[in-house]
Amino acid sequence: MDLNVLLLGRHEYGETLRIQNELLEKRQRGEIGDTLILVEHDPVITLGKNAEKSNITASEECLKDNGISVHSINRGGDVTYHGYGQIVGYPIINLRLKEMGVKKFVDTIEELFIRLLGEKHSIAAGRDEHHTGVWVKGDKIVAIGLAVKRHVTMHGFAYNVSTNLEHFNYIVPCGIKDKGVTSLQKLSGKEFPDVGAECESIIRYFCSLFSYENCRMVELEEILNQGVSI
Repeated sequence: MDLNVLLLGRHEYGETLRIQNELLEKRQRGEIGDTLILVEHDPVITLGKNAEKSNITASEECLKDNGISVHSINRGGDVTYHGYGQIVGYPIINLRLKEMGVKKFVDTIEELFIRLLGEKHSIAAGRDEHHTGVWVKGDKIVAIGLAVKRHVTMHGFAYNVSTNLEHFNYIVPCGIKDKGVTSLQKLSGKEFPDVGAECESIIRYFCSLFSYENCRMVELEEILNQGVSI
């Protein structure tokens, strides 16, 4: 099985959500194959189905002054932040055809970043027994929040490369009060003005760990209008 990869660059959150929903429906109907969207969002706070609005600690005025919008969405989890320097991945994957449960799917995404950080950047990352995601010494570097609709996943992961960590002070990230947030840039002491190289690594590890034979780069118009056959 091949994997379609859609690189959106910097893309507004609401429009990306619309694209996600359209590709979700196409995958459910079997009109396209498994697809991974990689994108960088304008600053935005998203609230999952179980989110407490009180976990947004900044005022509406503060968020507006910092250009941060707010969206309530249908993924699991609480509140999180997306912004420049963060790679957000939306896997549109048919778990039934992959013969994979949700837990295994999440575990594999975590393993992807544990290996990427260790092998590429010599950063020892791991799991937390109580919380999903990827952690480095008690600080989260990769957040994971999914929804599964008729066996197909949507939403996904957020990997802090050079994210403005100050913006996480406006929320209680994922509703976890006793943990911090970190980034590749903070941990490595190196600047990452372009997240492109990290996108390439994510694609490579994703295809390997999820056992795709090939990664096929697709254009937005192609996959939305014509579809890509399985």
